[in-house]
Parts: sequence; structure tokens; C-alpha cells
Amino acid sequence: MGLLSISFPGDSDMAVPQAFLLGPLHEPAGGLMEPQPCPRSLAEGFLEEELRLNAELSQLQFSEPVGIIYNPVEYAWEPHRNYVTRYCQGPKEVLFLGMNPGPFGMAQTGVPFGEVNVVRDWLGIGGPVLTPPQEHPKRPVLGLECPQSEALLVLLCEMPPQRGLMSGAMSVPRIHTSETLGHRSGVREVNHSATGLAP
Repeated sequence: MGLLSISFPGDSDMAVPQAFLLGPLHEPAGGLMEPQPCPRSLAEGFLEEELRLNAELSQLQFSEPVGIIYNPVEYAWEPHRNYVTRYCQGPKEVLFLGMNPGPFGMAQTGVPFGEVNVVRDWLGIGGPVLTPPQEHPKRPVLGLECPQSEALLVLLCEMPPQRGLMSGAMSVPRIHTSETLGHRSGVREVNHSATGLAP
């Protein structure tokens, strides 16, 4: 079991520990676990788990043809953290699982299923989005200034309230979403992302 330390630009005010143990946690055989006080919020625990899982994902090695890896949990950390802190406040009624964070959604905003206009204008999420360490010229990261929209996300947001993901404004129940490893398009790239929450 090793110790891993992670820090992201602009996370100095984050209340979750940046160093944590990697590896499974085991309780003694036949032992009962004592209830422990939980001083951190649900959002802080969620972010801590994301960082742990993200550290494991970052250890993956890819061979050709993959040449560029986008990890929005790192370069779009501020809006991602703002989103989780705001919306990870309790149980959720629905779980969405996604395997391809699109180049104009979470890859730009750090918010799962996060079409730029919805994130910026409807959810009110902001924060700087940094340039990834490597960037493909056909998939630049412009953050919340990206003029392009993710077609599927726009469609989901424009559906009638009883069927849409985010339409109906405040009448829509809060939804728990999850996106994991995997966007590939004509450009040879992989996006790492973690779980998140949406209203």
C-alpha cells in the first residue's frame, strides 16, 4: 500500500485531504468496525473518492493509436469541484452511466453531461479551465467559452420535462450521473472522467 499525493492548480481552498493511501482497506478478521465520526461533507467525501479513482486511472498506459489523453477532472478541476460541492448534497433518485464524455461537454466543462450553455447559464457553474498537458488541434479545450454544443446534450435538455434530462428548470428532480473512461472519435483520444451529479 503506497501513499499518493495529488494537487491541482487552484485547489488551495479545497477541504479534502490531498494525500491518501492507495489499496484496499481491510478490517481485522472477526473484528467489528467502530462507527467513526464523519467531519467532512458528502461532497468532500465524493471529491476525495474521485481523486483516488482518478489517481488509479492515471496509471493506465495506452498504446498506439492513442496518443492524447484528456482528463477533465484535472484540467477543469475548479468547475468540477464547484459542481460537486453545489449538487452533491444528499441522495439522488436516478443514476446515469455514460462511457463517452464528448469533446464539447465534460471535456470542456468538467461537469458530467455538461453542455457548456447548461453548465454556465442554467447551473451557474464557473471557474477556470486550464489547457490539458497535450491537446489535439481538432479538439481544443476552450472551457466555458467553447462555442460548440454537444448535440445529444442539447437534445436531452430540450425534451419535455417528463422525459428530458434538464428541461423543466427547477421542477426536474436532481439526478446522479456518472461518466467513466472512454471517448473516442475520428481523433485518437481518450477522456478520463469521474462520477458527478446533476440537478
